[in-house]
Amino acid sequence: MTDIRRTVLWVVFTMSLVLLWDGWQKHNGHPSMFSPTPPKAVSTAPGTPASSGVPSATAAVAGQAPAPVSAPVAAPSEKVVIRTDVLTVTVDTLGGDIVRAELPKYLTSPDPTVTDQLLQMVGLQKKPEFEPQPVVLFNAGQQYRAQTGLVGGAGPLPTHNTPMTAVAGPRELAAGQDEVQLRLESAEVGGVKLVKTFTFKRGAYTVGVTHEVINAGAAAVTPQVYLQLVRDGSTVTGGAAFTPSFTGPAIYNDKAKFKTITFEDIDKNKVDIEKQADDGWVSMIQHYFASAWLVTEPGKREFFVHKRAGQAGVQGDTYATGMVFTLPTLAPGASTTQKATLFAGPQEENNLAKLAPGLERVKDYGMLTILAEPLFWLLDKLHGFIGNWGWTIVALVLLLKIALYGLNASAYKSMARMKAVAPRISEMKERLKDKPQEMQQEMMKIYREEKINPIGGCLPIFLQMPIFMALYWVLLSTVEMRQAPWTLWITDLSVRDPYFILPLLMMLTSLFQVWLNPPAADPMQQKMMWIMPVAFGVMFFVFPAGLVLYWLTNNILSIAQQWMINRQLGVN
Repeated sequence: MTDIRRTVLWVVFTMSLVLLWDGWQKHNGHPSMFSPTPPKAVSTAPGTPASSGVPSATAAVAGQAPAPVSAPVAAPSEKVVIRTDVLTVTVDTLGGDIVRAELPKYLTSPDPTVTDQLLQMVGLQKKPEFEPQPVVLFNAGQQYRAQTGLVGGAGPLPTHNTPMTAVAGPRELAAGQDEVQLRLESAEVGGVKLVKTFTFKRGAYTVGVTHEVINAGAAAVTPQVYLQLVRDGSTVTGGAAFTPSFTGPAIYNDKAKFKTITFEDIDKNKVDIEKQADDGWVSMIQHYFASAWLVTEPGKREFFVHKRAGQAGVQGDTYATGMVFTLPTLAPGASTTQKATLFAGPQEENNLAKLAPGLERVKDYGMLTILAEPLFWLLDKLHGFIGNWGWTIVALVLLLKIALYGLNASAYKSMARMKAVAPRISEMKERLKDKPQEMQQEMMKIYREEKINPIGGCLPIFLQMPIFMALYWVLLSTVEMRQAPWTLWITDLSVRDPYFILPLLMMLTSLFQVWLNPPAADPMQQKMMWIMPVAFGVMFFVFPAGLVLYWLTNNILSIAQQWMINRQLGVN
């Protein structure tokens, strides 16, 4: 039975290592060990003929969604920059696209391998490219932009390729001011004029977008408003560890719930979404941040996801996701409005939940969502009292240890008793080494006499590994912990320890735990029990410091409890 317990422990630790490594690989954009590598998408060569980025009137009336963004047409363009306390947004008057959004309160993570102290040691100055810069969502480099326009008339209507004129007004949120607006007006296209009004509010990562549609023609028209997010298929790197996460479109409605779509699925025409709904939103997700078009008022809408191959003037493929809304029929001289909200900001779970139903799902915990969500809730509540995410993690471990105290105590008592009878078992095995059946019977007799459960020490590990894995995803996905300091040299719990001090301490405490436990009877198993903490510790060299802090704290509290129980039972 001792061998069985050792084998179970070895399997648990080995599978944990494999699953953690596989999860880390997938989180960093590499293929899983358990699924084939998806074929790489081949872009259409530049110059390939392509249809317009706006559907024909016939297609629009039939309810088909607009195609992905086309190459910009030659037209006057002015970049208008709007500044608030939390956003710096650039709007292009060509179509009224939002082409850049800077988040000044969220800076890029400095590379821990290029610290001021290290550069000073070698007599160098830190280069500007190593200095933190504001995080940028919409940007030209990734062809990432938010677009809106009209389709559905008998002829062309104002689209995201239609030049617009910016009405004069303030461009920065002044002190004491709660909002600033930008108004863009198009010329008449097909007898229809489009006016876009962008409303930026203090402290908000949302932009209100009002579409005023005016029928200045002589015939009635039934326009459709489309809202879309467009970007290329590149992954997003974050921080010094260059940690890509899931990057791509996501759609939510009450009928189909939350669904992410990979660029690979779009390439293979494997997109399966609920196209018609009375509610919902679309988004583009990347590590820690997201953009989304939100229309919270109930009303019929059509969802779409498209790919457009590279063409002249545009490098690589672009992908678009969006919604189409049919407006009331407008008689000549009539007008109507449609309101939407553009979100561009951090994946702060509590704030996202207030903006739209299900929007907090853009912060994806993967398969362990059922554990990760309550775990984050508990961490968030603890942080409200403590105010430091590092000490919050320590407090979480303490609470878990208290909750599992009885179970752990039972396991440690079993291990202490096994350590106490280890010399007796070794002598018995040597004496009965040629009689395996008798040796097994004698061993079971000893266990019964000493009230030892040989596999009792495995249960706490089985219970704590899912919690550990869930915390792994919480740390990797929670923007609130991004660049959150703990103490001394740990200035960012979401990236690795720059000096590897925590992983080394964790490795040492794990080795000390092996010494506290009873030795394995088999010499090979005994060696493996000493090798496992080293292998486990090496993996932790690249894991987030917050995760290592969790495991180190757990080790220290486990050692304290086991040491106390060993002393109570007279085991050295």
